Amino acid sequence: MSATRFSPRIFWLILADAAILYGGVILAMYLRLGLSGSENELNAKNGWFKIGLASAVCILILYFYDLYDYVVMTNRRELLLRLVQALGIAWVLLALLFYFVPPLMIGRGVSVISVPLVLSLLLGWRISIHLLTGHPEIGEKILVVGTGQTALDTAEAVWERRDAGYRIAGFISENGAKPMDKLGRSIILGKGPDLEDVIRNEKIDRVVIAVRERRGAFPTEALLRMSLAGDVSIEECTSFFERITGKVHVDMLRPSWLIFAGRRRDSPVKLVVREMFHRVLALIGLVVSLPFAILTAILIKLESRGPIFYKQERVGKNGKIFNVIKFRSMKTDAEADGTPQWAVSGDARVTRIGKVIRKLRIDEVPQFWNILKGEMNFVGPRPERPHFVKQLATEISYYEHRHLVAPGLTGWAQIKYPYGASVSDAIQKLQYDLYYIKNQSLTLDMVIVFETVKTVLFGKGR
Repeated sequence: MSATRFSPRIFWLILADAAILYGGVILAMYLRLGLSGSENELNAKNGWFKIGLASAVCILILYFYDLYDYVVMTNRRELLLRLVQALGIAWVLLALLFYFVPPLMIGRGVSVISVPLVLSLLLGWRISIHLLTGHPEIGEKILVVGTGQTALDTAEAVWERRDAGYRIAGFISENGAKPMDKLGRSIILGKGPDLEDVIRNEKIDRVVIAVRERRGAFPTEALLRMSLAGDVSIEECTSFFERITGKVHVDMLRPSWLIFAGRRRDSPVKLVVREMFHRVLALIGLVVSLPFAILTAILIKLESRGPIFYKQERVGKNGKIFNVIKFRSMKTDAEADGTPQWAVSGDARVTRIGKVIRKLRIDEVPQFWNILKGEMNFVGPRPERPHFVKQLATEISYYEHRHLVAPGLTGWAQIKYPYGASVSDAIQKLQYDLYYIKNQSLTLDMVIVFETVKTVLFGKGR
């Protein structure tokens, strides 16, 4: 999915796909059964509902195959491959559904015709969307005020997410850089005094401020005039970057921005509903995973001596220390010297069973108990060990702000950033954690849970 939570663009893309799927099956029905036969099937045999159900199954599988991710859409070969796989899986699932519930069957002849028809329509539609979103003349024109690293990072976020509907027109210099000099993939269009002329001549829609030092050459009066007149939208780079990428850039961050742009206080009802949501999910997870948990416990005991579970201190909400519970996936002497170590990819300390249960995330199953006890939520920043928290808090600004909310079994950082174990990885994950803390809501929690299910099923991430 795109970097942002669930953008209107994704919604409209899903809606368009649903219309194509629905219309494609109806067209296949008319081609197979003719006018009178199709009307009888649709009106007398609940055809409208059955086609809707089939379309919903297809949309769900398209989502699981990342076909609402712009990166996939840009590669036509990958797009075709995933569409074929997704529709194939969807039709197999529907065939099983029709077998066990015959009244829902659409018809074999209609299904055979609809598969290539829908595939062709979806492929043509997706390629058209890619060409439109990638066109240099389509999208809101952005002028970035600044030429430093912050400005470049802001522009890079737009260049990497062309589906977001923005395009960089250029930069305004505040540090003496000359107009028409190249910067990244664009150019410097002028200096501070040229701002209004550049906006008028280039037909700019939005100005993004990416300047930390706002004395001297900063065009305050011009920006104030245009803001009050409503001639152009003006936005801080921190908010703009957050919306485009789904994370908060720590190098752009100012305490004042967090204070004034922070999330609203939740009502007591919302808090209770979110707490119930997390606990119910944990209870369901505990029940569903019980057979796998029993099998895992047996395999761990058969492979090596030592306990089935292990407890490890982690930092929870407001810095409170608690013991997280996991299935043991490492050798019993993994930290024989008593010094905590980063867990790394391909860690030699991991047992054979440990590699499997880590890949499938079964090692995390006992943490459902931590959630039921109220020490964790289902969704939140992953809890870290006290030793590493002390280290990272001295090296990374705002790191301890992760502990303003309860830690989680899964989180925004886990679905957006690959597994890593270093200070630089911690910085990247913190940026996603800050985004989650600032935008925390039941809707975002549900998106994260859904993305986590997809990640587990396809064996991606950690």
